[in-house]
Amino acid sequence: MATLEIHDLHVSVNTEGGPEQILRGVDLTVKQGETHAIMGPNGSGKSTLAYSLAGHPKYTITGGTVTLDGEDVLEMSVDERARAGLFLAMQYPVEVPGVSVSNFLRTAATATRGEAPKLRTWVKEVKEAMARLQMDPSFAERNVNEGFSGGEKKRHEILQLELLQPKIAVLDETDSGLDVDALRVVSEGVNRVREGGDVGTLLITHYTRILRYIKPDQVHVFAKGRIAESGGAELADKLEAEGYEQYVKGGTST
Repeated sequence: MATLEIHDLHVSVNTEGGPEQILRGVDLTVKQGETHAIMGPNGSGKSTLAYSLAGHPKYTITGGTVTLDGEDVLEMSVDERARAGLFLAMQYPVEVPGVSVSNFLRTAATATRGEAPKLRTWVKEVKEAMARLQMDPSFAERNVNEGFSGGEKKRHEILQLELLQPKIAVLDETDSGLDVDALRVVSEGVNRVREGGDVGTLLITHYTRILRYIKPDQVHVFAKGRIAESGGAELADKLEAEGYEQYVKGGTST
């Protein structure tokens, strides 16, 4: 069973005024089969955690460790992290002009699986996954995310998740910008992957609405660059009722 272990992680980002510390000692363990929700206000460091795990060059690790199955993630390049089983669904998926969705997905699958999928079975696999996500099959021949709506981009992210079957999936505000119908379809896609029991999920969100569809095993409140409180799914209900003010002011810390 794969385990992602984050210990005392400190991360800074370069600004015009110099380096700014964003993460200030994050400790978190996510195992395959578990779903952890990270919640918190804007600027608390949630997305910084996601992009730091993925290896975004904008962020500098200034302390701490991240391991996946005991292997040092921070020493891996971005593509090595993906091949090791880390997956990031971005809050704002980027466009890739000139690269079709079909070619993008098959190239990614080849990299993560270690060999190219057989074309006939691969086409069937992609069509079935797209149908489950209510995506028009013609999207397979369009350029990656080019001209896609916000909801279509998020469905494409979950399409990648279903096809690549990572060990640990980091979903950065997957619910952002989705209407009710798109939220349901995307959530159902995440749940299908979770039901296999082979993926650990780190779900980053502002709001509890996605947690009505995707039930977390644990909820962690992010504030001021660290985890301020952890608990079960009931903690999300508390946040819905009370908000984040007590954490921003320096309340509970666990």
